[in-house]
Amino acid sequence: MHRSWNISQGVDADVLCLQEIVRSSGSSADWLLYRAGDVELPQRAHLFDEICTLLPGYDGFFCPTACGELFDGERVVLSQFGLATFVRRSFPVIGQALGFVHGAFSHRGWGAHPRARNAHCIRLFDQKAGAAVTIAHMHGLRELNGKADSPARHAQAEALVSLIEEVWPGNERLIVCGDFNVLPDSATFRSLGRLGLSDLVVSHGHSDTRTSHYSKDGRFADYMLVTEDVDVIRFDVVKQPEISDHRPLLLDLR
Repeated sequence: MHRSWNISQGVDADVLCLQEIVRSSGSSADWLLYRAGDVELPQRAHLFDEICTLLPGYDGFFCPTACGELFDGERVVLSQFGLATFVRRSFPVIGQALGFVHGAFSHRGWGAHPRARNAHCIRLFDQKAGAAVTIAHMHGLRELNGKADSPARHAQAEALVSLIEEVWPGNERLIVCGDFNVLPDSATFRSLGRLGLSDLVVSHGHSDTRTSHYSKDGRFADYMLVTEDVDVIRFDVVKQPEISDHRPLLLDLR
C-alpha cells in the first residue's frame, strides 16, 4: 500500500492526502488571485476538480475550512479552501470523521489569523493485508508569530487526537500526517504519542521538508507519524520534482 502526496513522479499511490486545495465556482479561469493587503498569490482555481479528473479510479473527499474571495482580474470569485483526500476504489472506506481542530467554518471570508483548520480521518480495508488501516491528516494552524507551541496549538493537537479516536479502534495500524506548522520539539507530538505514534521525518534523519520556493528559516512543517505495527518498506521526503513550497512525503507500507 502506497501513501503519498506526490502525483507527478509516477508513484502509483493508493491514498493521497493533500492540504491547501482550492475549489471555485462562477469562473472558467484556470488561475485566480488571492489578495491580502500587498500580498498577491496565484491560486489554481479548480484544483480539486482537476485532480479528480486525473484520478478517475479514486474516491475524492473535499473538506473545506472557509469560503472567501479570489479575483479574476477585478471580478470577485467565491472559492473554497481546505483539505482533500483521494482513495483508490479498491480500498473500501469503512469509517471516517471530519471535524475542525481550530475554529469553525467561515462562510463570509477567509477570517482573521489564526484561521480555522480541520482534519480528515478515514479507515480503509486493505484487501491484500486482510486488515484495516486508519489514516488521518490535517493542515495545522498558522500563527503570525511563528511555529512555537501555543495554547491554540495544544488545543488543536487534543482535538486531532479526539477526532482520530472516533474512527481508529486502537488495535490496528494508524498513520497521521500533514502540514502541522510546528517544530519537531512541539507538544503536538506528545499528544499524538499517547496513541503510540512516532514521527518518521526526524527519526529518519530528514532536516528539511521545504523546497527552494520557501525562503524563510524554520524549514520543518510536514510530518508523518505511524504506530509500531505499520510495516514501513520505504519512507522519503521527496526533493524532486518541486511542486510547491512543501516537499511530498512518501510512505510505502506492507
